[in-house]
Amino acid sequence: MVLSENKFMMSSSPHIRSKTTSANIMQIVTAALLPAAAFGVYNFGLSALIMLISTTASAVLTELIYQKLMHKKVTVNDFSAVVTGLLLGLNMPSSAPWWMGALGSVFGILVVKQLFGGLGQNIMNPALGARCFLLISFTGQMTTFIYDGVSGPTPLAVLKSGGTVDTMSMLIGKIPGTIGETSVFAIMLGAVILILTGVIDLRIPGTYLATFAVFVGIFGHFQNPDIGFFDPQYITAHLCGGGIMLGAWFMATDYVTSPITKRGQIVYGMLLGILTGLFRLFGGSAEGVSYAIIISNLLVPLIERVTLPKPFGKGGEK
Repeated sequence: MVLSENKFMMSSSPHIRSKTTSANIMQIVTAALLPAAAFGVYNFGLSALIMLISTTASAVLTELIYQKLMHKKVTVNDFSAVVTGLLLGLNMPSSAPWWMGALGSVFGILVVKQLFGGLGQNIMNPALGARCFLLISFTGQMTTFIYDGVSGPTPLAVLKSGGTVDTMSMLIGKIPGTIGETSVFAIMLGAVILILTGVIDLRIPGTYLATFAVFVGIFGHFQNPDIGFFDPQYITAHLCGGGIMLGAWFMATDYVTSPITKRGQIVYGMLLGILTGLFRLFGGSAEGVSYAIIISNLLVPLIERVTLPKPFGKGGEK
């Protein structure tokens, strides 16, 4: 019997709560993406800025309108739609029309996120789901890259055809590519922000990049017989090229679509590295990060099932 003057607060676990909210985390992620966004605008000009504004504004408006129409709680102030729109914009070529980025944001927010129940319920990263939708629907425009007014292949395409690339230009970002993937320095600056603020740790991106480097070091020779096993320049070029850095630090680490168990995160990172290596070296495209992350997202429930620790005191399996 509980005395009336005593007040008890009943709640489900966990009973230790953090003051950090989803909005706080998303605001930090947004800030961490700004160096890559700023360099993308500097590198590709006004068209890149228009694309980033288009994707971000469309993502926020789509979420707002959907929630208003469905009489749901409006959650645009949690910045998750901003992150989705900004990430999609960073994964777009600056030469693509602005409406294409807007269409991708509508698809990512409406189909990939909201129709699955909103933030926390989506089964894949909305920005990558939108990018793959655009890659399938507008392959030519999504794979055409213009730099300094000239259309040309990305460094990864050059590597795949057996050519050589300048890795220093790849580190700086003076290369063709999507708006946010070109400068490794800018991406790593954002990654440092995420690590120092405790938003992410090294488990997923570290395992991802290490596994990918080992895979490329071993199997790169079979894709290009002119290089040796574990060729440092070849491995570095692959690590600096394409969307692997942006994907490893900003998309593979998405809380909703990545495992919560420590062992699961290691398995997840290894799977990402292997799939990305397979797609890049033996697939038809020079890239592969987007599809690798989406496939791994879909396998997260299985990964968590086999890596979930047993409850304390539970006996052996029968």
